[in-house]
Amino acid sequence: MTLASPRPQTMAEKILSRRGTMTVYAGDLAVVDVDQVMVVDSIAQSFIERMQRDLEAVPKYPERVSIVIDHVAPASTVSVAQAQKEAREYAAQTGVRLFDVGRGICHQVLMEEGLARPGWIVLGSDSHSTTYGAVAAFGSGMGATDIALAAASGKTWLKVPESVKVTLQGDLRPGVSAKDVALEMIRLLGADGATYQSIEIHAGDRFTRGERMTLANLCVEAGAKAGLVVPGGEILTAYGYDVPEWVYPDAGARYVREVQIDLGALAPRMSAPSEVDNVHDVAELRGLKVDQVFIGTCTNGRLEDLHAAADVLRGRRVSPGTRLLVIPASSEVMEQAMEDGTLLTLQRAGAVLGTPGCGPCMGRHQGVLAPGEVCVSTSNRNFIGRMGDKDAQIYLASPAVAAATAVMGRVALPADLREAV
Repeated sequence: MTLASPRPQTMAEKILSRRGTMTVYAGDLAVVDVDQVMVVDSIAQSFIERMQRDLEAVPKYPERVSIVIDHVAPASTVSVAQAQKEAREYAAQTGVRLFDVGRGICHQVLMEEGLARPGWIVLGSDSHSTTYGAVAAFGSGMGATDIALAAASGKTWLKVPESVKVTLQGDLRPGVSAKDVALEMIRLLGADGATYQSIEIHAGDRFTRGERMTLANLCVEAGAKAGLVVPGGEILTAYGYDVPEWVYPDAGARYVREVQIDLGALAPRMSAPSEVDNVHDVAELRGLKVDQVFIGTCTNGRLEDLHAAADVLRGRRVSPGTRLLVIPASSEVMEQAMEDGTLLTLQRAGAVLGTPGCGPCMGRHQGVLAPGEVCVSTSNRNFIGRMGDKDAQIYLASPAVAAATAVMGRVALPADLREAV
C-alpha cells in the first residue's frame, strides 16, 4: 500500500512540526520544545512568583532563559527598583541570563546576542515577540504563567495557527520605508484581521534584518500569533547555514487569506489615533501641530532608523515648542551611532537622548504625555492612554517622517523641508 504524502505546509506548520514530535497542521494541538524564553522587567516579579510559589521549580535549561530590564529602565519608582533588584537576584541564583539597565530593548538584544535563530521557537513575556519572525523564528508573546511553564519544562503547547500570506511586489519609492509597508499591511488586514494566525510575509530578497524586524514586530497589531518573514537577502548572508532548507513554505501550502502589496504604489503612511489600523497617507494629515516626537522602540530604534532621522535633521533644528526624544534600541546601536557621528547630529538638531530601552512607549517614564498633547512616534501602538494621559493623541510614523515633523513642529514629509528652504 502506498502512503499518501504529507500535504504542503506553511512556515508556522513546519517550525512547530520540527520542534515537536509529529507533523502538524493548522488547528492541531502541538507540544513543542522552546529554544528561548524571554522575560521583561515589567512581568519579572509575576514570573518569579509563579516559578517559586506555584510551580516550585527552577528553569530546566537556564541557558534558554533571558531576563531583560528594558521597559522601565532606569527604575522610575522605589517599587520598580525593588522588582528589578529581585530580578537580578533571581538571575544570579538560577544562572539565567540577565541583560541589565542600558543594554537595550529585549527583542533587539536577543537578536544581537544570537538568541533568536531561523527555525527556533522564542517565547517572550511581551506581545511584540513576533519580532523574531524577522529571521524565521516562531516568536510569540505569552503571559507570566505560560512563560513560567515554558521555563520550568522547556516546552509549551499551542494550537497550530492558520496562516495569512502577504506578498510584497515591486520596489519602494524613495522616502518610503518598511514602517510604511507594515502600516499598510495592518490597514489591509485590520486590527483583528489575523487574530491567532501566523502572518507569513513573502518579501523576496528585499529588506535588511532591521527592516524585517519592523515588519514582523507589527504583525501582532493585526492580532497575529506570529509574524514570519520568508528568509532572503541579508538573512541568508548573516545566518548562512543556520537557515535550514526545510523552514521555507511549500508550494501549495494552505492560507486562509492572501494579500498583495504593490510597493511601488505606496506613499509614506501614518497611523492616527486611536487604533493602529487607522492608517492614512501622511499627506492627508500634513499640518497637524505636534508637541512631542519620539524616535526609538523595538519597531524603529535601530541604527538605520537613527540614520534616516539624522539625514533629515542634519543642519536643521527642532521647531521651538516641539520636543524630540531619541532613544536607541540597544547599547550596541548607541555605540555605533556614537562612532559614526549620528548621535552628535541628532543632539545638535535639538534632540534629547535617552538610555537604551523602551523609553516612553508604554507610558511609564522618560517622556509621558500631558492631557491634550499630540505625539508622533515611531513605536507600534497609539491606543488611548498608551504614552501617558488618556486625552493625549499618538500618531505612528517612520523615522524620516518623525524627524521632518520635529523640524516643522507639525506633521510633515521630508520633502516639505526642501520646499520650505
